[in-house]
Amino acid sequence: MNRRSFFKALTLLGSMPVLSRVVSAAPVKVSLSDIKKETPVAVVYHCDFPQEARFKTMLTNIGNHLSVYDNDPFKIKIVVVAHGPGVKFFMKDLSGSPWENEPINISELERREKDLTLYGVEYYICNITLNRLRLDPNKLHDFTKIVPSGVGAIGDLQSKGFGYIKVQ
Repeated sequence: MNRRSFFKALTLLGSMPVLSRVVSAAPVKVSLSDIKKETPVAVVYHCDFPQEARFKTMLTNIGNHLSVYDNDPFKIKIVVVAHGPGVKFFMKDLSGSPWENEPINISELERREKDLTLYGVEYYICNITLNRLRLDPNKLHDFTKIVPSGVGAIGDLQSKGFGYIKVQ
């Protein structure tokens, strides 16, 4: 499915609230070869840090970045790759994780992340992190995707022409 067809389908599904809940599923695993550069500009944001304020700044930066391209997913593709402690920002539930006692505003972050998916932003989560920390992939937000390796995905995306950004 090409990007244009995908966004048409997304719009259709979004207009059917009952159906959109039915088709919601656990995160899928994708191979690095599945990720393509299909827009003139493509960027990968690297998220491997634990600070919630820094993460919120990254989301704000992504929104600002999209606005420069009229929020048009056919002009720019933005992906976020998370590994290590950055994975916690994409979990529905932190119980059983190293971060279970942290006061993270999960619902606010999920809303902001999901809002950005309407403009084509995708979130890739490191499978190595999930395995090493024994994290349940079903606790990830449904709109995330799992890649074999976070740093591997970042390197692969850069080789495909994605620019690299890390919020400090």
